[in-house]
Amino acid sequence: MHHFFIRLMSPTQSGGRAAKVLVRALLGLWLLPALAFAADTPEVAPLSLPGAQSFVYKAQADWELRLHVVSPAGGKPSDRRTAVLAFFGGGWSSGTPERSIGWARWAASQGMVGIAADYRTRQRFQTTPEASIADGRSALAWVAAHAAELGLDPQKIVVMGSSAGAHVAAWTALSHNAPWPDEQPRQVLPAAVMLVSPVTDTKAGGYGGPARFGDSPARALAASVTDHLNPGLAPTLVFHAVQDKTVPYANSEAFCAAMRTQQNRCDLVTFTEGGHTFYAQSQGGALALEKIYRDMQAFIESLGLWPLP
Repeated sequence: MHHFFIRLMSPTQSGGRAAKVLVRALLGLWLLPALAFAADTPEVAPLSLPGAQSFVYKAQADWELRLHVVSPAGGKPSDRRTAVLAFFGGGWSSGTPERSIGWARWAASQGMVGIAADYRTRQRFQTTPEASIADGRSALAWVAAHAAELGLDPQKIVVMGSSAGAHVAAWTALSHNAPWPDEQPRQVLPAAVMLVSPVTDTKAGGYGGPARFGDSPARALAASVTDHLNPGLAPTLVFHAVQDKTVPYANSEAFCAAMRTQQNRCDLVTFTEGGHTFYAQSQGGALALEKIYRDMQAFIESLGLWPLP
């Protein structure tokens, strides 16, 4: 199994360079998709975010969902750039694109089109995880359909997410029918997938289990990514910490093993320190985030999606 093990040091141990990284990370910490599953405080999704263009990609009579597009410096609609579509975490219960805009801004800083998408959560919409899955697939369909105006290549969309947002991201790549019917035609699949502390198994041994699916083992199984793999899926990069107490690290090992059994590429980057949100923790978080960014760039480059226009 292809693992990368690192030992995270504190900023004082790693010198001035790490201190600089830490300052940068702390300044943007509120933008990170870190936060885990949680708080029961009411949330309101932003109508816009600084430095991004906002678009409604899905709506019904009493609600609408937006995605926020960060264009690279010098980007123009005629470009056909690689794009990164990011989904926030929050256990399908909480969160807004404020948690994932940091990934989009990183993508734009590297010359790609960065996109932070909203999706329905239990706190704001009283919905189930199946609705979140459907919204992720709708977001990808909308981005691909509007590629010409966004300056991206619909065949070069990398989808990513953290925690439950990684579960949403992974479902955009599966050929299997979603447990909630797709509400927009899917004509494009991701070119690649990048998952951070991902929910890939929703059965009893994973995150959520039947209790999160109305005490229905059948629903929990139907939403489990690892149980719906097939050959020909997009190359996938996974980051996970062995000490994660929220989502079992063993789930990512099993997911990558199952991907490889189906002849799909799955690279697992293992962090030996930190928990579920290891890349946002005070000790070693800045160095972990720097490694994530570096490895994501190398992964995208390895797929021929780099360099950019």
